[in-house]
Amino acid sequence: MNQTPPLSAPPHRAQRIVLVGLAVLGLAAVLFAVRGPLLMAAPACAAGRWHGCFDTVNGVLLMMLVGLPLALLVAWVLARRRIAAGVGSAWPVSLAEVGLIYGTVPWVWLTLMPGSGAGVVPGRVSLVPFRDLVTMGPLGIVGNLLVFAALGFFAPVRFAALASVPRVLALGAGCSVLVETAQYVFQLDRVSSVDDVLVNAVGAALAALASRRWWRTAPEVPPRQRGARRRGSDRVEPARVGGQAVGRDR
Repeated sequence: MNQTPPLSAPPHRAQRIVLVGLAVLGLAAVLFAVRGPLLMAAPACAAGRWHGCFDTVNGVLLMMLVGLPLALLVAWVLARRRIAAGVGSAWPVSLAEVGLIYGTVPWVWLTLMPGSGAGVVPGRVSLVPFRDLVTMGPLGIVGNLLVFAALGFFAPVRFAALASVPRVLALGAGCSVLVETAQYVFQLDRVSSVDDVLVNAVGAALAALASRRWWRTAPEVPPRQRGARRRGSDRVEPARVGGQAVGRDR
């Protein structure tokens, strides 16, 4: 009796190509939607002016997009060096290192931008939970969710010790507390709100859930240490009878 073989799952390479294609299409759609605000900052950024480029949201986001090829090049160099050294998971680890930094620093920069009354208006604190969520609006909530989203997405991919949603939640909350404290201490004309901490931490946790299939399950061991462990495990300990070693390999 002839049996038709079950359909095999698509190769991992094809899945990666599909995922990369979807990511590119999604990025293109986002760029098309926000092309107007980004192009407003293009003249100032092209001229290298600080005002209008690095002190505006549109300018910082535009520079993030412009520097994306350089960030990918750095990740490629790191991955090639790891592959040459025989380190496993070279690409995920390298992309995670670059993505963690490149996707977090610009957002932190935006949150630490001084307001018009910086240095004059005293620091303000809002410690009542959920009171500021109403005034944030949808755009403010989305922005706060994205502040530490890259940190939450890539940290468990890079560090096995952070491969846990509660740990990523605590990491996001701790980093957000540092940012809110800096806003208050340096009198940046911003409100240090507990709601910012809550939304930042939730954004990191949600991003961590999105990268769960790529989390590290064990710490990275250098090839030299792995070889030493193998040699140590191959040794045969001699048995002792009456205080004398017997059965020793020669």
